[in-house]
Amino acid sequence: MDERIREHARILVEWSARIEAGDDVVVVVGMDAHDLAVAVAEQLGEKGATPVFTYSSGELTRAYQLAHDGEFEEADHELALYENADAVLALRGGRNTSATADVPSETRQQAARADQAVREARMDTDWVSTVHPNRSLAQQAGMAFEEYQQFAYDAIVRDWEDLAERMALVKDVLDDGSEVRIVKEDTDLTMAIDGRVAVNSAASVAYDSHNLPSGEVFTAPYATEGEVLFDVPMTLNGKRVRDVHLTFEDGDVVDYAAAQNESVLTEILETDDGARRLGELGIGMNRGIDRFTDNILFDEKMGDTVHLALGRAYDSNFTTENADEANDSAVHVDMITDLSEDSRMEVDGEVVQRDGQFWFEDDF
Repeated sequence: MDERIREHARILVEWSARIEAGDDVVVVVGMDAHDLAVAVAEQLGEKGATPVFTYSSGELTRAYQLAHDGEFEEADHELALYENADAVLALRGGRNTSATADVPSETRQQAARADQAVREARMDTDWVSTVHPNRSLAQQAGMAFEEYQQFAYDAIVRDWEDLAERMALVKDVLDDGSEVRIVKEDTDLTMAIDGRVAVNSAASVAYDSHNLPSGEVFTAPYATEGEVLFDVPMTLNGKRVRDVHLTFEDGDVVDYAAAQNESVLTEILETDDGARRLGELGIGMNRGIDRFTDNILFDEKMGDTVHLALGRAYDSNFTTENADEANDSAVHVDMITDLSEDSRMEVDGEVVQRDGQFWFEDDF
């Protein structure tokens, strides 16, 4: 086995999920993530954890949702699985990144609403999602398989403690700030952030971080005003979407457009009331990610980008006193804007990032 796979598994179990002896762990295995699952199984065995392995496939989801007739019901048996788990490790790796592209939007929305209790139970665990680099992801990124493997491991196998220290500087600025402004061509957006708790997403549940790779600092904005262009192409609901433009007033999306597959954006915004408000402002800081690959797990962490998510906000951005202010939705859809050129981000009027460089970096 490639030693990078074993190192990936070690980081996932030890640093990211902090698995201990006796932990009940659900491992969700994607179609092409078998090798990583084997390495994870070895790590869990060494830790003395108790795993249950389940199988995940976009093809299975498509087959079920297209064949289903009537209203979707909550899966109580799946709910019980996650309610009794200490941790969930999701090992992504499907064979077709567009496997569910032809599922009707209404069907997709109904299934998402029925799955909400399961999703919330899963997120109440020490969950971590990662990806095993495979050929479908390499093809989606326009890269040779071996090239993509190296790209993925550069982002995953790194000194996470060092990155956590640098990201803590940005977290402190956001925690002390009241307003964020992002300015670039076709973008001038302001968001309130006072009263929120920023998360130093250093790829570990110890930092309230649940993705590997990670490398972002995120918070939950509100009272959003202005316009923003998301100029990084992305695949949403199995379809390529380009150049999304949103206009906000009083915190809500009041106008929108997309250069490609605008209907996907319509589908997202019509899911529920919360889908028209922002649930996340994320600032990418992983310099191991040096190009866009049409995979949100990597793209949103790139060091000269900012991403905003329509829909559900994360509980980790709120205290017990203001938890009821968290935006609620059945969706959480990230979209990315490139800040590498002719751009700036301000916190309370002070420029903290210019042309992709942070104030504490040499090229600022």
